[in-house]
Amino acid sequence: MPYQDVEAVSRDDLRGLQTDRLRETVRNAYENVPFYRERLEEADVAPDDIDSLDDIRELPFTTKEDFREEYPDGLFAVDHSDIERIHASSGTTGKSKIVAYTDKDMQVWREVMARSLVAAGVTPDDIVQNAYGYGLFTGGLGVQTGTEELGAGIIPIGGGDTDRQIEFMQDLESDALTCTPSYALYLAETAREQGVDVRELPLETVIIGAEPFTEPMREEIEHELGVTAVDIYGLSEIIGPGIAMECAAAQDGLHIWEDRFLPEVVDPETGEPVDDGERGELVLTTLSKDALPVLRYRTGDITSLTREPCDCGRTHARMENVRGRTDDLLVVRGINVYPSQIESVVLDLEGVAPQYRIDIRREGQLDTLELTIERRENADAEAVERRVRETLDSTLDVSPDDVKIASPAGIERQATGKVQRVYDHR
Repeated sequence: MPYQDVEAVSRDDLRGLQTDRLRETVRNAYENVPFYRERLEEADVAPDDIDSLDDIRELPFTTKEDFREEYPDGLFAVDHSDIERIHASSGTTGKSKIVAYTDKDMQVWREVMARSLVAAGVTPDDIVQNAYGYGLFTGGLGVQTGTEELGAGIIPIGGGDTDRQIEFMQDLESDALTCTPSYALYLAETAREQGVDVRELPLETVIIGAEPFTEPMREEIEHELGVTAVDIYGLSEIIGPGIAMECAAAQDGLHIWEDRFLPEVVDPETGEPVDDGERGELVLTTLSKDALPVLRYRTGDITSLTREPCDCGRTHARMENVRGRTDDLLVVRGINVYPSQIESVVLDLEGVAPQYRIDIRREGQLDTLELTIERRENADAEAVERRVRETLDSTLDVSPDDVKIASPAGIERQATGKVQRVYDHR
């Protein structure tokens, strides 16, 4: 059962609600954010011009560079005295993207996170072990507020400290775990080394997000932990986690909570919309944010949309599991390569574990691509290497110059269990 009736509303009623909220969002941005007023006037669009959802195509895009150029609060639509909370991105690739929330915004966040947890199969009687990071990162506190809104119990353990994670899963009998997919696998590896079979624990659900993953990786998580693994999507610039959630009932795409966030998928090169089912760049517009209304934000995430009915009864559009990012693109010897292309091919092969590493180097004027793959226990390294080379040669436009097969757990993990996938040494 959905958490709120709006999750199963008719498409016609949903479009009417979206249109009204889009108009008010544009009005808020126009009247209270000088950046947007200038952009909208340049586009010759006024709030009263919004008569239907099709009019969104007349609005300007917003980019991560806009957030950084307007640092710290140039995109805020309210005074500091009206702000209840501030979060920020890490700023590892430039200025942090600062985001703000009013009390009303926080309630929206709590509600969409509660919806997401229910879709994942979490109930008010459950205990959620939250292994996302706390602080300025929205992951940890976003999950916590939604869990509290739902009425479930929460263990706010945060990221890392894997020995204690396993101890708490045993002693407190956690029903659900939230973490990155790579950390879920790292936790399973650590538990196995300790002689703990997580599959015998009460844990039933793992909510994975914050990084792309493939179906083989999901299957590995489900097998190793004995759980149902469901995908959650979010980003700080829009609200944080809770923008979209895969339902445990179908595990067939993530329901975007369209009454709060209006999705589009566009061609990354032209910005023109693509048809449902066609992959492109996800663009999101907030529909009920007061402190930080965002128009047509180019997320950089590659996905597709479907509006076909879901078996769970929810009517909101579903997005495909994110297949990579537009800024993940590697150009090797003049050929475009996405790491997700390599991942989707390799991780389906027999004997391959769901961990890999790509190293790009330049020798003289020539780019080289080296691929390191972990093999599974008891898999023959030579046979795995042969399968990997043959498969990549037949499916990719550019093949690795070197393929290395690492032993199980042979690729270095970070403290959180996350594996850096791509190292561009050029």
